[in-house]
Amino acid sequence: MYDLCSQVAADGPYRSRVIELLDGSDPELLATVTDLVNLVYRESERGLWQDGATRTSLAEVTTLARAGELAADLRDGRLAGVVRVQRMPDRVGEFGMLAADPARRGEGIGGGLIRWAEEHCRGRGDRTMRLELLVPRGWRLESKELLHAWYSRLGYRIERIGHLEEQYPQLAPLLAGPAEYRVYTRTL
Repeated sequence: MYDLCSQVAADGPYRSRVIELLDGSDPELLATVTDLVNLVYRESERGLWQDGATRTSLAEVTTLARAGELAADLRDGRLAGVVRVQRMPDRVGEFGMLAADPARRGEGIGGGLIRWAEEHCRGRGDRTMRLELLVPRGWRLESKELLHAWYSRLGYRIERIGHLEEQYPQLAPLLAGPAEYRVYTRTL
């Protein structure tokens, strides 16, 4: 069974670290990825969604991995973080579903996954990178404010703001209240 990095000794350097695309062939790893993503999003998006809503499912994670859209940060063979990378039209790459083990914050896992995603997209000829950030309307969520500041420091700028129900109507009924999604872009 795969564990999160926080479940191993926290007091020493890792002997190995690799960020790699997942191929969907390891069901235990995919289950751990699903659990990590849902844990991180449950904490960071508290109040945005109705109780019981989850960010992803094992079926979705498996499909994304088999499509070559999920990369994992593995440290000594243990999951530290994950990011989805997909190709959009017009030579645009997109990253999303970024999740890092909460017990490992400050170790550069998220930043490393973003850099990996940007290099991966640049290497296949993409010229622009984008991401979407879901933000509540009418109140502030600290985690979203922190992400906005971080993405801005990385050179991402808001290209447009939309309402979630317009772009993702299937998700709208799961929201606890009004929300917008912000599309950020950066030239690669």
